[in-house]
Amino acid sequence: MKTGINHLFIPGPTNVPESVRQAMNVPMQDMRAPDFGDLTLGLFRDLKKVLRTQTGEVLLFPGSGTGAWEAAMANTLNPGDTVLMSRFGQFSTLWVEMAKNLGLNVICVDVPWGGGVPVSEYARILGDDREGKIKGVFVTHNETATGVTSSVAEVRRVMDECFHDALLYVDGVSSVGCIDFRMEDWGVDLAVTGSQKGLMLPAGLGILGVSQKAIAASKTATMRRSYFDIGAQLAMNATGYFPYTPPTQLLHGLRSALNRLLGEGLENVASRHHRIAEGVRRGVAALGLSLCAEHRSLYSDTVSAIRTPEGVDAREVIKIAYARYNASFGSGLAQLSGKVFRIGHLGDLNEGMMISALGIAEMCLAEAGARVEFGAGVGAALSFYTEGRLARQPTSVAAR
Repeated sequence: MKTGINHLFIPGPTNVPESVRQAMNVPMQDMRAPDFGDLTLGLFRDLKKVLRTQTGEVLLFPGSGTGAWEAAMANTLNPGDTVLMSRFGQFSTLWVEMAKNLGLNVICVDVPWGGGVPVSEYARILGDDREGKIKGVFVTHNETATGVTSSVAEVRRVMDECFHDALLYVDGVSSVGCIDFRMEDWGVDLAVTGSQKGLMLPAGLGILGVSQKAIAASKTATMRRSYFDIGAQLAMNATGYFPYTPPTQLLHGLRSALNRLLGEGLENVASRHHRIAEGVRRGVAALGLSLCAEHRSLYSDTVSAIRTPEGVDAREVIKIAYARYNASFGSGLAQLSGKVFRIGHLGDLNEGMMISALGIAEMCLAEAGARVEFGAGVGAALSFYTEGRLARQPTSVAAR
């Protein structure tokens, strides 16, 4: 029998704060009541703050980030349109597959897993597209499978330098609400995220930010859509309502989660994620292990994909963690299966939780056959987390 809490160290769904869980514990209510907008209009307003857009709009779909991705494409593109995408992890691969399934002509740049969006290759392809055949440029901001964060700003820069008018689509599922995201400044036309990661909610909401340029494109796009039609959404959302039954309890939870994020301050949220992630990275390095991300400039502040030593199956590490220590690590996906395990460090978390993650990882690695110096990873993280703080503390009685 397992005792104690389940240690959830996966990159999503993330831990749901107790205040958010309690906020969702409300009776069912009338979604057509005259005061329903008192709840929902504030959500749309504050989600725009999280995405950092003033001129765009935010839509909520019962579903997931995958549903919001389909909504983004179906509302703004025509069958047969050419789009520019790249594959460098499981989720960027899935978006390419979706685009093909929807009948789009995909120019796909393949990058070794561990790399990021190939900005220079994007620049070359866009520069050669003198007739403007490319209608959409796609960026996976944070590739959750490999722990890689790419620069959306750099992609926007090359688009502008080429004077290219394509729409910019960004997958922010594991970045929004965690690390710096600037829809307006980066000229993002369609920003996709979900409720179950940085927003600290259960899965169930697909969230889509749309620019005015994207809204204009939706009025002439011919791809079929019905449930995901943003025209119907925007018309009803303007007064706080939905064209179908919304998940009201999730909306109450979202209100609480947004209060937490905005109360902490988005800059502070990003700083906290960076600090906690860096402690994990210091711990991983001290254990003599490496990350899947091929360079520090690509390291994700929301998830670390950790390569196991030669001869050590990462699936065994994950199995031991779950069976013996009541802990969940993220698995290696597709070509990374058995080669990496992932520690998610996003959402509602702190230094103590990451010390636990590293300590459990040390035990599991050793039991799976890796040579581990116990305490090396934990010690490196402790040193980083307390750096510059110990000297400021008053001398304890025991130390006198």
